[in-house]
Amino acid sequence: MALWVGITVAAAFLQNLRSMLQKHLKARLSSLGATATRFFFAAPVAWMIWLSLGEPPALPAGFYGLTMLGAIGQIIGTLLLISLFGLRNFAVGSTLARTEAVQTAIIGFVLLGDAIGPWAVAGLLISLVGVILIAGKPARMEARPVAIGLASGTSFALASVLYRAATQVLESGGPVAHGAAVLVVATSFQSALLAAWFLLKDRPLLRATLNNWRLGALAGLTGGLASLGWFTAFSLQNAAYVKAVAQVEILFTLLASWLFFKESIRRVELLGIAFIATGILVLVLS
Repeated sequence: MALWVGITVAAAFLQNLRSMLQKHLKARLSSLGATATRFFFAAPVAWMIWLSLGEPPALPAGFYGLTMLGAIGQIIGTLLLISLFGLRNFAVGSTLARTEAVQTAIIGFVLLGDAIGPWAVAGLLISLVGVILIAGKPARMEARPVAIGLASGTSFALASVLYRAATQVLESGGPVAHGAAVLVVATSFQSALLAAWFLLKDRPLLRATLNNWRLGALAGLTGGLASLGWFTAFSLQNAAYVKAVAQVEILFTLLASWLFFKESIRRVELLGIAFIATGILVLVLS
């Protein structure tokens, strides 16, 4: 198994844990508060990883611009995804944003010229069928959750491509160092941006967010390590491939939905899972 595949699966597992924690936080905070918690408490994790590096890579000016733009896209995508949790059940809500993989392939080709082979395209399309099945029949797909899910996927896709572009401008250091560089700059910028907004607009929400430090610390730890995995994988492979394999998170989401949130899963959703798993297998073997 290729190294980037193993890293991606581990990141998907950690991200699912983070999403579960954020769903609990959403019950205590607003969508923005739950979003901010993920970044506030991930920043210390990022700095500990960064400072543990023996010789961190040099960061050119272009790296900062690409990473900060990706960070903004990640904030928007996370905010939309958490908003979606309140509209559909946990498994379906997460899945509606998973058109991200196909969108990443399109955006990556347009912005970076990252092409993918015919078998990889087939894998992406098979996975997309699974996403559509899980999302529900057209009659059940209300306009608002569908629009939010698609917008979340677009935001995450753009962030992924920008983060990959950032890793590509680094010359020194290996994949983990490149991933750590993106992580520390992105989470620091995201935390500063959101903290400034709270101080200007909603200080009570900032206090409430920080008061939920126990769940926040767990969300930050799992989210920070998941992001390190994504960024490291981006330095090794086309972002579209990484995000396609990352759809394995839906399997973890399904288990979480059954085990922790006691949510029922329909047969058509199980069929969708089968399509997604097949699509991932086709892509990895391409």
